[in-house]
Amino acid sequence: MKLDKFWIACIAILILGFVFTKNADNEFYFFTTYVILQGLVMAVAWNILGGFTGYVNFGAAGFFAVGVYTSVALNKAFGLPLPVILAVAGIIGGLLGLGAGYLTLRLKGVYFAIATLATALVIETIVNNWKYVGGAAGTYVLQPKQSFIFDNYIELLFMLMLVLSVAAVAISRYLSSSRVGKGLAAIRDDEVAAECMGVPTLRLKLISTTAMGVLMSIAGAPFPFFVTFVDPVSAFALLIAVNAIAMPMIGGTAYWYGPVIGALILGVVQETATVTISSELNLLIVGVLLVLFITMAPQGIVGVYHDWRKKRDAK
Repeated sequence: MKLDKFWIACIAILILGFVFTKNADNEFYFFTTYVILQGLVMAVAWNILGGFTGYVNFGAAGFFAVGVYTSVALNKAFGLPLPVILAVAGIIGGLLGLGAGYLTLRLKGVYFAIATLATALVIETIVNNWKYVGGAAGTYVLQPKQSFIFDNYIELLFMLMLVLSVAAVAISRYLSSSRVGKGLAAIRDDEVAAECMGVPTLRLKLISTTAMGVLMSIAGAPFPFFVTFVDPVSAFALLIAVNAIAMPMIGGTAYWYGPVIGALILGVVQETATVTISSELNLLIVGVLLVLFITMAPQGIVGVYHDWRKKRDAK
């Protein structure tokens, strides 16, 4: 079977990532890249529902935190290996996405957005009062001593997040080009017309919320081992929730590769600002870029590029 350019690029990225772990000797590079890749996974996850389907989700931090605290609970109770924790976190996140979708997807527009925000607040309230995982005071998580073929655990986490990023992009690309993606696009353009044409709108929207929940939770599962101290403030951080929305909107929500471009651009800008000036600027950067793109280029970078090509070809 002949591999297309996308899969060749994915394999090349994974190989380069592995080579990077063997040649870079400054852990800062892995910390920075991990944060950018985490944002990329969340941006792709958010876009499966918010971009493909047109249902704006303000509860990204809630699904991310589900993965975080699933990881904390399983590690504390059983000391399970990280791949098993990732699988369980994905299952729980997917079930939550399915259940929340079934309850809220009959709402539209601002009402759905408020319902997803309420879902995140409910999850945060539960976590704040769940003493087993530290409650409002937080808890420490020790990194395992074994890092397999890597020199330290942060390199392992970087490589894991790189694999998750490639997998998330592959899932998004598949959904975008499949019959499911075409159905989601029809829902985004005109849900009533899609229903009249026989599109199973509720089923497709539930697929979208489930996929979103799986990827969001998996993005959060390695987080406790990355920061080693977790509390509701860090797990439900405003910047995490805002970035999940801003990255797809900056890159372009109508295309599977839009969130990738947005995540890389915004992530690099934020990490550069963190190192050179202050991490406190990150929310300001997101706010300024969002205002600029919403007012000047609501279709995102990819949308602007496609419009430019159409005008150029029309001449």
